[in-house]
Amino acid sequence: MPKKASSATSNGLESLFLDGLKDLYYAEKKILKTLPKLAKAAQSEKVSAAFEKHLKETEGQVDRLEQVFEMLGKPARGKTCPAIDGIIEEGSEILEEYKDEPALDAGLVGAAQAVEHYEIARYGTLIAWAEELSLKDALPLLRQTLKEESDTDEALNALGENDANRRALQAA
Repeated sequence: MPKKASSATSNGLESLFLDGLKDLYYAEKKILKTLPKLAKAAQSEKVSAAFEKHLKETEGQVDRLEQVFEMLGKPARGKTCPAIDGIIEEGSEILEEYKDEPALDAGLVGAAQAVEHYEIARYGTLIAWAEELSLKDALPLLRQTLKEESDTDEALNALGENDANRRALQAA
């Protein structure tokens, strides 16, 4: 039996794109709730400031996702994302297990990078799908967010290497 040609039907790429959008919307909203806790828990002002800065960026990222939903004529609604729930849970464990320990900031930076890596992968996928679906108006919004996520990952990496990791090591 010959294969059916793929199309952007309810079981096609359009559906995958919308599901991915819902995953990211859920993830970004969850991250918005988590970042203030991380900023408050951080021992270093540099680490705390990095989380505060990304909180502001994340608010803009949620707005951009809402614009994409609007372009699609769909309500901005999240879909439970077990991946981000698990990554955030790991971060919460670090927060509990290393509270008041010199390694806390290094652990928080590492947990935040896990979040960024997840987001980078998901936004990259959505961009590829948006290109295939000719969602030209969505592309700049998604690309702007991907750039912010990549920049945040780089900043966290530098913060870990030049500050948090060294403080954790010196205290050992």
